[in-house]
Amino acid sequence: MTTWEYLTTPLLIHNTAAILNNWGKQGWELVQVVQGPEGGLVAYFKRPVTTDGSTNAGLAAAAEASRQFEGGQA
Repeated sequence: MTTWEYLTTPLLIHNTAAILNNWGKQGWELVQVVQGPEGGLVAYFKRPVTTDGSTNAGLAAAAEASRQFEGGQA
């Protein structure tokens, strides 16, 4: 049975394609985009959890990717 890990992140309108492509390169699949509580967009992603221990590495990569886009930086 497939087990999934999930990620939510703000989605900046002016850099949407770059943000989505970056997450996609790391194996994340976009599930949904919704309006967040403060009016901005929030993207929901998922990807299968592997048994080779790469989950923690994936979370570290996700955190790094998130930092890349803080303040609109690519």
